[in-house]
Amino acid sequence: QVQLVESGGGLVQPGGSLRLSCAASGNIIAGTMGWYRQAPGKQRELVAVITRGYSTTYEDSVKGRFTISRDSTKNTVYLQMNSLKPEDTAVYYCRLDSSWGVTYWGQGTQVTASS
Repeated sequence: QVQLVESGGGLVQPGGSLRLSCAASGNIIAGTMGWYRQAPGKQRELVAVITRGYSTTYEDSVKGRFTISRDSTKNTVYLQMNSLKPEDTAVYYCRLDSSWGVTYWGQGTQVTASS
């Protein structure tokens, strides 16, 4: 059984930084991995994704502030978030697309940027 375990969320002042981690357990070959977020009253949106070939895509509002990376030997994906803004406040979800076409989601971790 595949599980995604996220960590690293929390409360930070605007302008601060957080690093999210998501580790996949179980027998899996990870394809594209990524981070999505959902703010109250809004739809879930893509934040950043990274392919097995390490190509990356970012949502426009986080470009230059967030960096996604992965350790494929550990089936782990990271999201370094700098210069956080109040509008970044949301529940952040990890997503993994397996090599056999099944998508897995983490349980979500709260990120709050507030003074």
